[in-house]
Amino acid sequence: MRWLEHEEFRALPLVRRADSHKGDYGHVLLVAGSKGKSGAAILAGRGALRAGAGLVTVATPDSILPIIAAGQPELMTEALGETETGSIALANWENGRFAAVLKGKTVLAIGPGLSTDPETQQFVRTVAQQSELPVILDADGLNAFAGRASDLRRRKAKFLAITPHPGEMARLLRKTSDEVQADRAGAALQAAADGNVHVVLKGFHTIIATPEGQVFVNTTGNPGMAKGGSGDVLTGILAGLMAQFGIAEGERVLGFGVFLHGLAGEDATSARARAAAPLLAGELADVLPLTCRRVVAEMQASG
Repeated sequence: MRWLEHEEFRALPLVRRADSHKGDYGHVLLVAGSKGKSGAAILAGRGALRAGAGLVTVATPDSILPIIAAGQPELMTEALGETETGSIALANWENGRFAAVLKGKTVLAIGPGLSTDPETQQFVRTVAQQSELPVILDADGLNAFAGRASDLRRRKAKFLAITPHPGEMARLLRKTSDEVQADRAGAALQAAADGNVHVVLKGFHTIIATPEGQVFVNTTGNPGMAKGGSGDVLTGILAGLMAQFGIAEGERVLGFGVFLHGLAGEDATSARARAAAPLLAGELADVLPLTCRRVVAEMQASG
């Protein structure tokens, strides 16, 4: 068990080459949003962009695509067929539509704002198990595997990370939230072993656990981040970083994303002399450039 600190990330290429271009930094495919939850897709997309992904595409139900496109002009969008409830339909997989959307992408993030529509949940399970891209599974994407963590083993992707909050972790492991909170490291390690996945158990002192039994504990962040949308921004940040740095150092890439996310929460309050409670999730993405610059400067100063 180790604390996350600057030294863990020193090997990551945080300073870009002068002759680099957007193709060097990956293409995130974010599957997110449903009727009434377009904001989750926008926040996750902003997180991926601010984390430095070269390109970000949001695949979302057709009826809410205009909202997402207007919410962040740098995002590209792909319209998917939808259910009667306004969520993503399973037919997108069955008719090959989604397979076409996957082409040319670097990493796949699934979950923010998808809803728990049974057909959408079946779509999530199918995509998570059949995609060969590295996968970040969050929110309603995780709820699709409630009580069936071992099903995550039956997949084609070499790398899959899940990002549950305590309630989602409890549903995944068939436990109560109190049981998860009473032994957060143990719960994270159990989920990592059951699903052969990397786990980011969110909350006070977010924990990253690997299938091999490593545990990293984060200490950045503040109580103002306890607000809807913060996890969506984190999903985007993790996907954006994974698109750039790859899966070879997967646990450190995840750790860096969690570390930055928490520091952004601190910077968003201290830099503007604000109390923690009024912090908005979108402000985490807005302040991320300042946070990244500070981290790089501190690492360079320490040699």
